Amino acid sequence: MTQSSGSGGNLHHHGLCCLSAAALPAPDAPPTPAPEPEAGAGAGAAVAVAVAGVLHKWTNYGRGWRERWFSLHDGVLSYSKIRSGAAGAECDGEGGGEVRLIGGASSRIGGERRPQKPVGVIFLKVSSFRESKSDDRRFYIFSPTKTLHLKTDSKDDRVAWIEALILARSFYSLRSLSGRITFVQSDVSVSTDRLRNRMQQEGLNGSLIQECEQIMLSEFSSYRKQLKLCYEDHLSLFGSCRHHFEEGKDASIIQGALTRNDFSSSRHGNFSEYSTTESDEFEKQDGGELTCEDESTFFDAADYFIESNKSSAMLSSINCGEGILDNQMQDSSPLQIKRRSKLPEPTEKERGISLWSIIKDSVGKDLTRVCLPVYFNEPLSSLQKCFEDLEYSHLLDQAYQYGKVGNGLMRILKVAAFAVSGYASSVARPCKPFNPLLGETYEADFPERGVRFFAEKVSHHPMLIACHCEGKGWKFWGDSNLKSKFWGQSIQVDPVGVLTVEFDDGEIFQWSKVTTTIHNLILGKLYCSHHGTMHIKGNRQYSCKLKFKEPSLLDRNPHLVQGFVEDNDGNKASFFIGKWDENMYYSNLDTSKVKSVDQLKGASLLWEKNKPSLNPTRYNLSSFAITLNELSPELQDKLPPTDSRLRPDQRHLENGEYEKANTEKLRLERRQRMSSKLQDNGWKPRWFQQDSQDGTYRFKGGYWEAREQGQWDGCLDIFGEFSET
Repeated sequence: MTQSSGSGGNLHHHGLCCLSAAALPAPDAPPTPAPEPEAGAGAGAAVAVAVAGVLHKWTNYGRGWRERWFSLHDGVLSYSKIRSGAAGAECDGEGGGEVRLIGGASSRIGGERRPQKPVGVIFLKVSSFRESKSDDRRFYIFSPTKTLHLKTDSKDDRVAWIEALILARSFYSLRSLSGRITFVQSDVSVSTDRLRNRMQQEGLNGSLIQECEQIMLSEFSSYRKQLKLCYEDHLSLFGSCRHHFEEGKDASIIQGALTRNDFSSSRHGNFSEYSTTESDEFEKQDGGELTCEDESTFFDAADYFIESNKSSAMLSSINCGEGILDNQMQDSSPLQIKRRSKLPEPTEKERGISLWSIIKDSVGKDLTRVCLPVYFNEPLSSLQKCFEDLEYSHLLDQAYQYGKVGNGLMRILKVAAFAVSGYASSVARPCKPFNPLLGETYEADFPERGVRFFAEKVSHHPMLIACHCEGKGWKFWGDSNLKSKFWGQSIQVDPVGVLTVEFDDGEIFQWSKVTTTIHNLILGKLYCSHHGTMHIKGNRQYSCKLKFKEPSLLDRNPHLVQGFVEDNDGNKASFFIGKWDENMYYSNLDTSKVKSVDQLKGASLLWEKNKPSLNPTRYNLSSFAITLNELSPELQDKLPPTDSRLRPDQRHLENGEYEKANTEKLRLERRQRMSSKLQDNGWKPRWFQQDSQDGTYRFKGGYWEAREQGQWDGCLDIFGEFSET
């Protein structure tokens, strides 16, 4: 076996690439059996690129860049901590063989410090790497589960590491390809005895028999020549692959060559790429979305790529048609309705307020009874916030489709993802929605989403909001009573009520929301947290349980949600993990002891949060929330006088008319005090009625018909002037 040196390390080429044409048997020579491979040859070939050294790895904002010992061996990049202690053999490469050190800092490892056991591994076969264009010492490695942000001591060290990564992965790919293509040499000798005997039985003369034997041997020799040419073509192909890999060219060159020769390397996927540049979007986020390392977690290569037959069968059952259904439901609506993408520019400059004067009089009181200035509000009502929870209604569309094809497990997984997705828009929302007036309503007709929503405030004390939504094969309804306490530094909100999803085939799921706490009202950065246990109960085969983790001061992984799906017999069928403000995944592996999805093998995405608005507001509204209070002249003519979009204080606040908004809010709150008398006099909701059995409010219909006819007789002008007499 020959050996050539590359700039990134010693590369031992595959044996097929080093055979010469002279080593092939002559066309007319008798074939010989292929020699048996020597013991240990495979191991020797595996030591293709073995390099090691110190790299600076970003851990988190608290700890910053930390030195880690990286070792690249046989297509696997591992990294470990560096501890103090006597020098040992650990800094020698794994598996024996010569190891080339990169960087001057690596020489320290052989002295006072040595690396610990690996805390993470990256398989180059399913990874890609890029250089930073803003820092000539930084580069990134992307794997399916994590992103490593790395930095070298010098520009030359980064060049050496990139070359080593290219050579390591190219050798791995070349070895994988060559292992799939085999060339069989036949050692069967050709005999003409049977042909000669048969001709003699027919009475042919000896000269004719000898001529026939020569014809047969000539044809066989021609066949062997063609076989040799084919064999040489294969060797030439592998030689060109090796040349391109050594020059660091893109793997697509080899992929194209293999395709032309009816070979493919389909297992390399989207992660088999290398680029010296990166997108502007990634560079802007450079150092922002960084993955914290889990020092105690190490997955072996065998565990990463191999699963039990039982687990594979279960995952295959769950994934039945998932990608097809999800893609169909995402793009199924042909309607394109243009909605606004930003709020109006404010006409006034916002004025400061005295927070302490409000706090000292409000501690321990129910927040629904506290009159706060309009500056604490966002230009949305609680009725509109109910519809904001349906931003990801396509998850229910997908759940309906899964149920139609008999996949009940995927149906409840999508329902659970929908229940979590309603919290995604609450991140960094510093203001509270407007408390609706008694009888206030809100409608939302989104044909491009296939949903039609309606909500009404049905009770003043206790404050109850009822809503109803119709989608593609499902209905969603519920009522909500928010019990809140204001404790000075925080607000705790406990939702009371049941939310229900019913599919057209009769399957029903019900759940209640978890507790929400708004922290740091006085000191520190304002943020909210959701914590508690959510039980989603189904009336058929499956139910599920989701645990929203309560935040703590030392929490390195906030907003975590974990849970599981179980059948009627109590058997756990699937597991959840994710964050309520980012995404949710499911897996057939237990997630109860896993701290993040990065530590989980084979997890599949259920839901992911939409990108933030391109036109951010001080209220931090999402792109979907910005559209909820939009009021066009055509729509205004169709709305009842009770719709939230006609509320004057909310409209003034959206327009940035803060003085007018505050004046109108105080006026409407005085009118709101009349609601108790109105309710005591037997007032009843117009569009909802209370169920006599469970006490929940159900939509009784008639609203959309009245809207079509423009008949709003009996609807009170709740936003107009009033007389206390």
